[in-house]
Amino acid sequence: MYSIVEYKGKRTGYRCGYCNSHQGKGSNGMWAHSMTVQDYQDLIDRGWRRSGKYVYKPIMNQTCCPQYTIRCRSLHFQPSKSHKKVLKKMLRYLTKGETSKLNSEGEPMDSHTEDTGCNFLLKSEPDTSQSELEPLNIYTEKVESEKEEIKGEIIVTTDSGHTESCNEKVNASLSKPLNPAKVGHAPPKPGKGADLSKPPCRKAKDIRKEQKLQKHLQNQMGNHALQEKAQITQKSEPKTNQPKSIEDFIFVTLPPEAAHQLEVRLVRSSPPSSQFKATFQESYQVYKRYQMVIHKDPPDKPTASQFTRFLCDSPLEAENSPNGPDCGYGSFHQQYWVDGKIVAVGVIDILPKCVSSVYLYYDPDYSSLSLGVYSALREIAFTRQIHEKASDLSYYYMGFYIHSCPKMRYKGQYRPSDLLCPETYVWVPIEQCLPSLEHSKYCRFNLDAKAVDEGNVKELGRVRILHKRTVMPYSVYKRRRKGPSDEESVQQYATLVGQECSERMLLFKS
Repeated sequence: MYSIVEYKGKRTGYRCGYCNSHQGKGSNGMWAHSMTVQDYQDLIDRGWRRSGKYVYKPIMNQTCCPQYTIRCRSLHFQPSKSHKKVLKKMLRYLTKGETSKLNSEGEPMDSHTEDTGCNFLLKSEPDTSQSELEPLNIYTEKVESEKEEIKGEIIVTTDSGHTESCNEKVNASLSKPLNPAKVGHAPPKPGKGADLSKPPCRKAKDIRKEQKLQKHLQNQMGNHALQEKAQITQKSEPKTNQPKSIEDFIFVTLPPEAAHQLEVRLVRSSPPSSQFKATFQESYQVYKRYQMVIHKDPPDKPTASQFTRFLCDSPLEAENSPNGPDCGYGSFHQQYWVDGKIVAVGVIDILPKCVSSVYLYYDPDYSSLSLGVYSALREIAFTRQIHEKASDLSYYYMGFYIHSCPKMRYKGQYRPSDLLCPETYVWVPIEQCLPSLEHSKYCRFNLDAKAVDEGNVKELGRVRILHKRTVMPYSVYKRRRKGPSDEESVQQYATLVGQECSERMLLFKS
C-alpha cells in the first residue's frame, strides 16, 4: 500500500480567515490521491494538515498568522475548572433537562476551508483552575502572659460561688455625694472577723488567670477532638479529595428517570460504512444549519457536494492491526445522538500515535451546551480508551494553535500540551513557548541553536516517483525526463515532507 501525492507547490498572497488580511496567507500544498495512516502521522509531525484530500503546510516565517501544530498529552490531562463546568452542565441537561439561559455564542473555531485549514471547534473560557477544597486549618488559641493589671475593677464571689463585677455599683455610687466616713478601708468592728461560712475574697488578677487557663484547656480538648475526627474521616473516605477525571463526569450512569439520553456513535466515513450512508442526509442537514447560523453562509453555499468534499472525503486508507484499536485506523465521524437525533458530529482521524481532530459541527439549537468544549473532552477520553488497546496511541492533536489570533488561543487551555518547533520539528511544552510568542509571531521553539531538522532530505535521488504507472527513484526519472528540469520543485517537496516520507510516498508525475 502506497501513498500517492501530487505536489501543487507554493501559494501566497491570498485571504486569511483568522486576521482577514486579503493577501497575507501563504502555504505549500499537495493533493493526496491516497495516503497511509503512518505517512500522514509523519506529515502532521512536520506541520502538515489535511482538509478533505488536500494536504497543506503553512509557510510559517511568511504567513500573516503562523499556525503551530499542537497536541495534548491525553494520558496526563486533568480538566480545568471551566472544563468541569461544561461537563456538569451537560450532566444537568441529561438528568434534569436543565439548560443554561445564556447561549455559548461566539465560540472560536477553525472553520476555513481547504487551503486555510479546518481544525477543531472549542469554546474559549478563562482557565481559573483552583483547588476546590480548602485545607482544614485547626486554630489553637494561645494563652498570653498576664502583663496588664486590672484597674478600677473589683471582683467578688457571691454566696452561690459566682463571680460578679462591682464596677457598675461603683459607677452608680459616683453620681451621689461622697460620704467622708465611708471613704477608704474601714477597720472591722470589734469582736467580729471574717465569715467562715463564705469563701475568702480573692484578687481579681488571680481569678482572671484561672478563667483564661480553663478556657485554654477547653480549647485544647476541643482541637484534639477535631483532629481525631479529621483523621477518622480521612481513613473512611480516602478518595474524597482526589480530583475527578473526565471519565468520572462522562461515563456516569444516568438514573432511569433521566430527562434525555445521549449516545455517541463512531462511524467510518472513508470508505463510507453502511451506518455512515444511512445517516448521511441527517448529518448533512445539521452541517448546513450550522454553517448558515454560526458562519452566516448563504443557503446555497453549504451544498451536499461541498460537505462531502470538505468533511467526508479522505485520502487515508482504512487499516487494521492486531495491536491497534478495535475500530481500526483511518477517518471517522463521531456522532452525538440526543433522544434519537443527531445534534453534533466530530470529524476525526485515528492514526498510529494519536486521535487527530479535523472539525466539529452541531445543531445551533444546542449551543447552550458548549458542544465544542464537550466534544473535545469526549475525544480526549476516547483517546485514553483507545490507548488501553493500542499502547502507542496516546496523543490528542487539536490542529493548529494560532497565538497571533486571540480567539484561537483556547487550545492552549487543554494541558499538558506541546507545540511543534517549525524548524527542527521537535515538541516543546507550550509553557516554554508562550513567552517567545508574546514578542514575535514566528518563533523557533528549540533552544538548542545547533539543532537541525534531523529528517531533512539528504539524498534527492532516492525520492520515489510514479510516472506512467511505473515506480522509480528520482535519479532514474531525471535521466529519462525530457524538457525543462523540475529538480527545484522536487527538492522543495522532499524538504517539506522529509527524507523518510519522500522515500515511501509516490510523487506522481504526469
